[in-house]
Amino acid sequence: MQNLFWVGFVGFILAIFFAFMQEKKVMKYSEGTAEMKKIAASIRKGANAYLKQQYSAVAKVFVVVFLILLGMAFFTDGQMLSKFTPFAFLSGGIWSMLAGLIGMKIATNANARTAQAASESLNKGLRVAFSSGSVMGFTVVGLGILDISIWFHVLHYGFNITDATQLGNIMVMNGMGASFMALFARVGGGIYTKAADVGADLVGKVEAGIPEDDPRNPATIADNVGDNVGDVAGMGADLYESYVGSILATFALAAAAGYGFAGMLLPMLLAVCGIACSIIGSFFVKTKEDATQKSLLTSLRTGTYLAAVLSAVAAAPLTYYTVGSWGVYVAILCGLIGGCAIGYFTEYYTSDTYKPTQDLAASSETGSATVIIGGLSLGMRSTAASILIVVAAVIISFFAAGGGTSYNLGLYGIGIAAVGMLSTLGITLATDAYGPVADNAGGIAEMAGLPEQVRERTDALDSLGNTTAATGKGFAIGSASLTALALLVSYVNIVNEKGFTMDLSLTNPTVLVGLFIGAMLAFVFSAFTMSAVQIAAESIVMEVRRQFKEIAGIMEGKTEPDYEACVSLCTKGALRQMVAPALLAIIVPILTGLILGAEGVVGLLGGVSVTGFAMAVFMSNAGGAWDNAKKYIEAGHHGGKGSDCHKAAVVGDTVGDPFKDTSGPSLNILIKLCSTVSIVFSGLILSFNLMGLL
Repeated sequence: MQNLFWVGFVGFILAIFFAFMQEKKVMKYSEGTAEMKKIAASIRKGANAYLKQQYSAVAKVFVVVFLILLGMAFFTDGQMLSKFTPFAFLSGGIWSMLAGLIGMKIATNANARTAQAASESLNKGLRVAFSSGSVMGFTVVGLGILDISIWFHVLHYGFNITDATQLGNIMVMNGMGASFMALFARVGGGIYTKAADVGADLVGKVEAGIPEDDPRNPATIADNVGDNVGDVAGMGADLYESYVGSILATFALAAAAGYGFAGMLLPMLLAVCGIACSIIGSFFVKTKEDATQKSLLTSLRTGTYLAAVLSAVAAAPLTYYTVGSWGVYVAILCGLIGGCAIGYFTEYYTSDTYKPTQDLAASSETGSATVIIGGLSLGMRSTAASILIVVAAVIISFFAAGGGTSYNLGLYGIGIAAVGMLSTLGITLATDAYGPVADNAGGIAEMAGLPEQVRERTDALDSLGNTTAATGKGFAIGSASLTALALLVSYVNIVNEKGFTMDLSLTNPTVLVGLFIGAMLAFVFSAFTMSAVQIAAESIVMEVRRQFKEIAGIMEGKTEPDYEACVSLCTKGALRQMVAPALLAIIVPILTGLILGAEGVVGLLGGVSVTGFAMAVFMSNAGGAWDNAKKYIEAGHHGGKGSDCHKAAVVGDTVGDPFKDTSGPSLNILIKLCSTVSIVFSGLILSFNLMGLL
């Protein structure tokens, strides 16, 4: 079976070739008028400047961590840590960074082209935005499967590691670099985009009463830059990490379950098959002119559901050929169906075509306080569906895969369910990455003074993007919960193989204390990221107010605002504020292990996984609903733009901004980063911990 792992390179070629063709297709479209080209160039310049500074700052942290890992590996002669892990840490971070960078490059080239295409027809606008999202989606899966394939061949053939258990345990540690980069990208980008968005909305729309993306607003360019560095570059690194993490965790579980290299090959085959099915599904994404939100959603849903169905059909012979178990196939179906179900319920709670968001918009008639209360309630209520879906997927996949007779077989079923859920990530991420491009297109249409009909089309695409973004986040969070469970089990297995027997009962004080610390970590991390947005947004609010007051002629459109000042403030604020929450995710698991030992770490991983999952769903869905409630009012309901209801909804949306684009999506990375950090530092924790001395 190990001789068939070259199939990963086939998947890479398929994905990258399709991404290249989509990029060529997007670049053939016109960027429109000279004014549109100028605005798009400003957005590109700001996004590139931010990423350059962010990557420069993160590189310094990577060097420090690399040297620490190198010391652990070589000064202990590989006893505390595999000698390959420091280098895999670097490669994972580089690939993760590259996935986000490529996605952002195409997004900043597609925004004006989408606006120009929307001036011709709604379907053209949809196709350009979706094609640019496809570049991001297929680049992520292509680079992910390439990274895994390279390391497998290096370890197995280059260093002759033929024991499946040893190879699986080394490979699962390789995900730390991707998680590390993803957290910095998601948190930093999230702070940037929401600081600009909140500042622009509070002063521009609420205080000054000017439309969204009005060229008179000094924070408009920064807001559009933020869509790219947060919702594109950050999201690309995030889902790259989810994709790679689920496959690597299943590698380790395959060895423990006794499937050996055959069990490792199956997730690779599913990933390659998912790429092919996603390519087929993408050709079915199209719509008609004057389409409603419901029909736009249907067009995107057709592509994603078709890819899932094709993948489900193809998985049957692949599963039987590799592991010969129909129970494992049922587990894969659980992941595929669970992913689609989470997407549907996320859509139900966040789309303005359904009652929950419409009711939230109606609550604006009694002011911003009731909008905020209603959004919090909606977000909390929405957690039930996602959690119950994941619970059902875990139980069914565990027992279907043989968990009743062998615990490790059942755990492999859970891991392969996570891979199944993410197997069609190419098209799922394409529908997600499409959103920021549509949002930017609307901003460019407004700033360039395009006809009202164009703005109506881009608003329709943008509103759809809010829903697909929420769906993508729900999908990522759902897969993160399954992957985190698989990683937790991998941690337990690795510790046990080092000769340490753990008491994991809830009556063990160290496990119980670890649970409390893990639950606390989810809240404290969210507090750090929310506070970071608040601090950065305050500086933007003050700057926008200053420009309105001191620069004569802005409100009359006679003088151009100082856009660069807001871009610079957002960049400095995001880079300054992203460090503390990112380091928190690394330091707390290590400190917990050094004090409480391995059993305390298991408790922490359980606590942060459960609490973080629920909080992430709550925040992402509440934020998405607040945003679409505002869009629903802007479409002419409850008084329309400029009304008191609209102002109340804008306040709700500003509260929801850091919920859905900073704290919520960062929590799923926190969950997995805690797990991979714990696995990598397990040798250190077993060698030195306070509990071991008592």
